Amino acid sequence: MRGLRDLPRTVWLLAAGTFINMIVSVTFVFLFLYLTGPRGMSPGEAGLLVGLGGAGLMAGNFTGGWYGDHLGHRRVLLTAAATSGLLLATVPLLPTPALFLALPLAQYASGVQRAANSALVAVIVPEHTRRQAFALVRASANGGFTIGPVLGALVATRLSYDWLYAAEGLGSVAMAAWTARVVPARLTPHTRPPRDKGGVWPALRARPAALVLLLAILVTDIVYRQQYSTFPLYLADHHMDTGVYGTLLALNGVVLLCLELPAALALRRHAPLRIVGTGLLLVAAGYATLLLGANITTAVAMMTLLTLGELLYKTTATAYMADEAPPHVQGRFQSLYAGVSISGVVLAAPLGGTFYEAAPTALWPLCATLAATAGTAVLLTTSRKPHQRESRETAEAGHDGRPQPVA
Repeated sequence: MRGLRDLPRTVWLLAAGTFINMIVSVTFVFLFLYLTGPRGMSPGEAGLLVGLGGAGLMAGNFTGGWYGDHLGHRRVLLTAAATSGLLLATVPLLPTPALFLALPLAQYASGVQRAANSALVAVIVPEHTRRQAFALVRASANGGFTIGPVLGALVATRLSYDWLYAAEGLGSVAMAAWTARVVPARLTPHTRPPRDKGGVWPALRARPAALVLLLAILVTDIVYRQQYSTFPLYLADHHMDTGVYGTLLALNGVVLLCLELPAALALRRHAPLRIVGTGLLLVAAGYATLLLGANITTAVAMMTLLTLGELLYKTTATAYMADEAPPHVQGRFQSLYAGVSISGVVLAAPLGGTFYEAAPTALWPLCATLAATAGTAVLLTTSRKPHQRESRETAEAGHDGRPQPVA
């Protein structure tokens, strides 16, 4: 496909490794069942540990880019992937109390790896091909994850959950080895950032559109991930069983797998913030359809609109943050985006569940309003005059016009 041919061979090899790795990266899908089953935890204890793991994942995403900017993104990715893999591989051997330390640490390392991977793609790919590169890596991940849970269920039921942890642990270590092989150190030169300025925040203040985008994604991810918490509860409350919910999630996966990469290629020359804003509005429209009634038709319409919104905003927003980042804070820009883009992992269920319990009929209007507000805010940033980006870049340069470092 035209547009993909411009991508470096390294990105294709990374995408291939991602596809294979995602096939075995399914332990989180079965984590609650594993903890309350073979490990004998109560639902409350299991919920606490799952929450700690989610907090570790978010913390890793927020800090991984800082490590990469200071130590090199390739080095950080290799270390984090190997650490996460070794911790997961030892889970079957650990006593149950030790899981309260091992699993959050593994999730933290996984979050660091995720941020470092995004930054690594950003620094090895030219700016004009970043959307295609991120779309290719996401498509590979989605393809692997389409297969993974099915195989994981077979392994867990016919063998044991322990094999899932062994497979994911070895897969993560293998991914580190594969990345070390296909991404030579010379492709990712690293220089320690200078210390004369205040780090990532001056760069963000000079880029208000990027700051608006981060806030919009933070809000939208909490809304978006209601599909994994309150939405199945809503379906059950309206006599639609788990089979219906599973079919809707399959619809999400198929649409992403078939359309996300072609959409990124078709829209690669369009203004990124307009694409992101439109995607967020589609998320809002998805939840708004639930106001029309609780039935199969509205549920399918909701999931379709939500998925179309996802395929528009997620890849494009990731690439936009990479394009906006000064080289010395590329990792921290990717970390900020990676962190806010999974904020719903920690916040969606407790916030949505509390609100649904208190006022179930008001949750979907609130979700639609929040996502619509976020999308509108992003679209309004596109009204900025074209010369403003150049003015920002000039402001970051010295009086002689040469760029000055920002720590």
